[in-house]
Amino acid sequence: MAAVAEGLEPEAAATEDAAQDAVDAVDAAHAEPGDPPLLVGSRLSLDLYPGGCQRLLHLCARQSPQLLEVQFMQLSSHEDPRLLETTLAQVPCSLRHLRSLVLRGGQQRDVLGACLRGSLTTLPAGLSGLTHLAHLDLSFNSLETLPGCIPQMHGLSTLLLSHNHLSELPEALGALPALTFLYATHNCLRTLPKALGALSTLQCLDLSQNLLDTLPPEIGGLSSLTELNLASNRLQSLPASLAGLRSLRLLVLHSNLLTSVPTSLAHLPLLTRLDLRDNQLRDVPPELLDAPFVRLRGNPLGEAPPALPSPPGTPTIPEMPRLFLNSDLDSFLVTPQGCSVTLACGVRLQFPAGATATPVSIHYRLRLPEPRLVPLGPHDSLLSHVLELQPHGVAFQQEVGLWLLFVPPRARRCREVVVRTLNDDSWSDLETHLEEETPKRLWAHCQVPHFSWFLVVSRPVSNACLVPPEGTLLYSSGHPGVKVTFPPGATDEPRQVYMQVVRVASGELRALLEEPGAAASPLLCLSQSGPPSFLQPVTVQLPLPPGVTGLSLDRSCLHLLYRTPPEATWDDITTQVALELTHLYARFRVTHFSWYWLWYTAKTRVEGLARKAWERLRLHRVSLIALQRRRDPEQVLLQCLPLSKVDATLRRLLERYRGPEPSDTVEMFEGEKFFAAFEKGIDVDADRPDCVQGRVCFVFYSHLKNVKEVYVTTTLDRQAQAVRGQVSFYRGAVPEDVPEEAEAARHRKGTDSPWMATLPIKLPRLRGSKAPGQGQGTSLSLAPLNLGDAETGFLTQSNLLNVAGRLGPDWPAVALHLGMPYRELQRIRHEFRDDLDGQIRHMLFSWAERQAGQPGAVGRLVQALEQSDRLDVAEEVRAVLELGRQKYEDSIHRTGLAPPDPSASASPESAQA
Repeated sequence: MAAVAEGLEPEAAATEDAAQDAVDAVDAAHAEPGDPPLLVGSRLSLDLYPGGCQRLLHLCARQSPQLLEVQFMQLSSHEDPRLLETTLAQVPCSLRHLRSLVLRGGQQRDVLGACLRGSLTTLPAGLSGLTHLAHLDLSFNSLETLPGCIPQMHGLSTLLLSHNHLSELPEALGALPALTFLYATHNCLRTLPKALGALSTLQCLDLSQNLLDTLPPEIGGLSSLTELNLASNRLQSLPASLAGLRSLRLLVLHSNLLTSVPTSLAHLPLLTRLDLRDNQLRDVPPELLDAPFVRLRGNPLGEAPPALPSPPGTPTIPEMPRLFLNSDLDSFLVTPQGCSVTLACGVRLQFPAGATATPVSIHYRLRLPEPRLVPLGPHDSLLSHVLELQPHGVAFQQEVGLWLLFVPPRARRCREVVVRTLNDDSWSDLETHLEEETPKRLWAHCQVPHFSWFLVVSRPVSNACLVPPEGTLLYSSGHPGVKVTFPPGATDEPRQVYMQVVRVASGELRALLEEPGAAASPLLCLSQSGPPSFLQPVTVQLPLPPGVTGLSLDRSCLHLLYRTPPEATWDDITTQVALELTHLYARFRVTHFSWYWLWYTAKTRVEGLARKAWERLRLHRVSLIALQRRRDPEQVLLQCLPLSKVDATLRRLLERYRGPEPSDTVEMFEGEKFFAAFEKGIDVDADRPDCVQGRVCFVFYSHLKNVKEVYVTTTLDRQAQAVRGQVSFYRGAVPEDVPEEAEAARHRKGTDSPWMATLPIKLPRLRGSKAPGQGQGTSLSLAPLNLGDAETGFLTQSNLLNVAGRLGPDWPAVALHLGMPYRELQRIRHEFRDDLDGQIRHMLFSWAERQAGQPGAVGRLVQALEQSDRLDVAEEVRAVLELGRQKYEDSIHRTGLAPPDPSASASPESAQA
């Protein structure tokens, strides 16, 4: 049942698994002229058109010999109940070799789009004679009790009962010796039979969305169980017998009323995921609290237990509302009561009661990072996208809690993570606390008095103090040997002083200077508010470079370097200050602040070398890759990867992609722009918002995904031979006048050349006359269409093709979450039965054509992708939408059509300017 884990509905997944052995041999029993056949090989599909019962009765009356070969039958339960009962009574006699029987409802919808249940309320007793039956699907029906014939189907391995009205399961269910998969979600089950524990072969049990408040202890006897889903019930406790589920890998218990969990769950040997989100857990055993596979979000961990009932007449305080927003919503309402909000983009907000005096509508947007929106210091790293919360500048009466999710960097020594925000036309860092979501994902938590732009940044450890006229001492918490002493009278009024210390690896300096004995102290940055100079000299203490002591050093080799703003050049000021040396430290006095660096080297002129060394500290070593999808070579993946991640990423991608070896090592700065240009007859097949003159634009951030997938095309004749092109990567933004390929090639290896790498791209020769995307059956016309609108973001035809190329076998799950009926999925499978790409494109484009002009279509697509566990595709769709919105906003600003924005004075662009 791997398909269930990948996002397919359990009923559809099990149906598809059971139907894979059907043979595509077309029978003469057709529906109407021009319609697909109902009987194909050993598969009888009577749910594609109305009147399935009449058609089956007609085939049985003819005593068609093909019926004896049928092993898989699908029949809609949206029929007259009496006719349905009569028809099913004929099945044991006419279809004696039946292995799979699907009697689903849900193919019809009401006026609001909800699935209608079928009319099936029971099954004929004679169905127990289907001795070969292994798969039975009764989902989306009106069953209130389990039909009595089911416990007598001793060969049954899959039983699907979801979306019925079952209030209990019989004890006789334990008599099914071969039952492997049991799904009974979205029913009214209040208790479970004790005999359930006798199902020794059961592997997957899904009882989510019921009314269960207890579990029988016998459930611990399910020795083969690997997946147990009890989400969205009313469970308050768990039996200790769960420790007997030694084969269990997945245990889902979210959205219950659990107040405690057994410690023994931590000792299940194969458990890889335990989902305890959104319960009432205030205390969790340490073994589970530290386990990487446990999900605990939404529990009141560490909070005090609920207070005792108040005396009569005491006014009750309503519980704070909790909102969980889907990806298609970009706003919510906050009332004076307060609320807790979880956004789909990995953001949480806590509005305490009284934060607003009147209801306020909050709007949010997660924007793609780019230099004009991301203020970074020379040694900062970006860890998140940019979150914009509106209305800007409106002060809350109480501070609002903000949590931003991010992946922590590997190197965390002498560095810290902060939330950076725009405040009064300048950027500042908020006091930030880190909370663990999983070992690989953390929350950055801060309190905000008003809304603006927010992002998560990793920076060198920063220390600050307020210097009074009486003087004070400031030292680094990351490097205790770094100190600054402010004497009395250094300032006539208090001023804020900031210190950052950057650790330096001596090996990098030795390699640059080609000098084994070279060494350098930590790099010190000092800044302040107020006047640029102090009234009295300030004493700065730096540790001597590693391996150097004050008793043995050669003073002629010691150089104190000072970075001159704003030119960012380095000057040797050793002769301009009085260096006081101790055994371990060097002290000197200054009257204004900048960057300071102590070197020990035999070189005499080190200013230019210091500039190169400082740049090396800020450079990241990366490789560039260009891979083509194995089953669709027109789809090209471009990515910029840190060297430490190249091997692992390629191992993961090469199952679906192939291509040349990664490029040679390239060095890039955080936030540096670059672009990819396809050359030698290959072009980008899209009007993408991140494309300029056919060049794909990037911005490098070392801790974010620098990856894009594009479709390429060629004007050359692929019928005659393959097209051998290439993609080249260049630094900087796309120039206004893009040079010709030959001219660009001549300048690639120059000293100041923007060229970084070139990788080959090959489009194979087309064989046959069939156009790409057309399978057997009805050909698919990809008429130009756009989904959405320019203001909120839209997807072009090429964007939709890109989405289609990424879905693969997950497309049925996406289609079902988009609201497409299962019958239509079956029809698409038949029309494109030998063409997976044709199935996917037909599904997506037929849905998109029906959504033309309707609001919210793009949001529904993103939500369907998320519900199908395709978060990677959903994230790329959001990125395309955000780029499109930015281009739209830029265009209306250029043309003067944009209305005046009261928050424009506090925009990131104006702040950086």
